Amino acid sequence: MISYLKGNLEVKSIDYVVIDVGGIGYKVFMSSNSISRLDETGNSVKIYTYMRVREDDISLYGFCTNEELRMFEQLLGVSGIGAKSALTILANISPSSFALAIISGDINTLKKLPGIGAKSAQRMVLELKDKMKTEEAVQAEEVISVNNNYINNDKTKDAIEALQVLGYSRRDVEVVLAKIDIRDDSVEEIIKKSLKYLGM
Repeated sequence: MISYLKGNLEVKSIDYVVIDVGGIGYKVFMSSNSISRLDETGNSVKIYTYMRVREDDISLYGFCTNEELRMFEQLLGVSGIGAKSALTILANISPSSFALAIISGDINTLKKLPGIGAKSAQRMVLELKDKMKTEEAVQAEEVISVNNNYINNDKTKDAIEALQVLGYSRRDVEVVLAKIDIRDDSVEEIIKKSLKYLGM
């Protein structure tokens, strides 16, 4: 499995790039949003990747950040969402906004995404929340108790759940929250601060 590619950006197209790594050109499918954030061709880039292997096709999908990759993997786990749909969703909503929409059951935000209707949005919320609860039950014995006196408020609980939607374990999230000052932050600010540490 290829975790990331680091090399020269040779081609920037509408929905893919080509990266030269040691004389081999890798074609990597990316969202238009991610492609627009890359440097100009000829420059060195690092792209996180997901390799999709099927009977008749092997494809690489690329992401500028680890949290985008995690969101893509979570989306692939939702029935009815394929790789191309997941990339389109990524181009239209940030991972932190997506995770907040899932935990708050914000169907209106989700159904504004291209190719997502009300039923698809409801299924997305249901399946990702169920997956999160299952993982939390498995990890229950490992969960640590964070000693910050502000850890148990609603904002922090929402942020922990949102980060779990992006695929991070509750234990890892709580370890990070113990290290950062989040007293005056909004839920989205807590998520963004945490992602800086979790993505390392």
